Amino acid sequence: MAPRLFACFGRGAAAASSSRAAAADNPKHHQTTPEPATSEQSAPVVVELFSSQGCATSPEAELVVSRLGRGDFAAEVEGAAVVVLAFHVDYWDYMGWKDPYGGSQWTVRQKAYVEALRLDTMFTPQVVVQGTAQCVGTDQEGMLGNIRAAARCPAPSLQATFQRPKAETLQVNITGSLRSKIDHQGVNVMVALYESGIVTDCQKGVNKGRVLSNDYVVRRLEKLCTLKDASPKKTINVNINFSLWEGFNSTKCGIVVFVQNSSLQIFGSQKFVLPENV
Repeated sequence: MAPRLFACFGRGAAAASSSRAAAADNPKHHQTTPEPATSEQSAPVVVELFSSQGCATSPEAELVVSRLGRGDFAAEVEGAAVVVLAFHVDYWDYMGWKDPYGGSQWTVRQKAYVEALRLDTMFTPQVVVQGTAQCVGTDQEGMLGNIRAAARCPAPSLQATFQRPKAETLQVNITGSLRSKIDHQGVNVMVALYESGIVTDCQKGVNKGRVLSNDYVVRRLEKLCTLKDASPKKTINVNINFSLWEGFNSTKCGIVVFVQNSSLQIFGSQKFVLPENV
């Protein structure tokens, strides 16, 4: 990839303006209750961060979205529930530090947003809110403003059941209703498995010598199903298998189920924290 097509932005940059282990022979089942929605029962707003350990300004954005995910900005977002997903791209790996959580699939996802939002370039750190608005990840006020302005959608009514049929596999069963009417163009129901509490001693590149903290890092993303012409009462019952990584710790992980249409607009999401003993 040509480096000139990408940029690493900090606060005040010109692009900152917003745009609209169980054992294999003893599998266990665990069910978790979804996190509560707002008093109006609207779905959490999905905030996606595109970041890289090879970008000098991404660590600042990572700290901001970590605080957002913990609820530190509840007053600033007027009580809106928020879920955070951090996707580490791979196009800065050539700078000397290969992001251990980076992947080309996350670069492809960011590129799709760049095209959908009619942007001129790909850059990090970038925040995309509900698939419809974006800003530089260090632009805290821009991000909070986009969250406040995001359209509210009905919260899905889902349950998640987890088991470990093998030590290296997490099986998730999702059941319930999306509580949104789906038109003939259809939607994809996606599920992301994320990990928080990641600490990396960066030994090369622009962040050499820094200890980097990352939360809500997406490790796996899968499509549960595709729906068309469905009523709000339509229910789903789908199993999905995630391959797990070395050092997997369920106490640091969770899943986010979200509904996204072909224009990349997100209009429904629900978050589950994994049980401790899965």
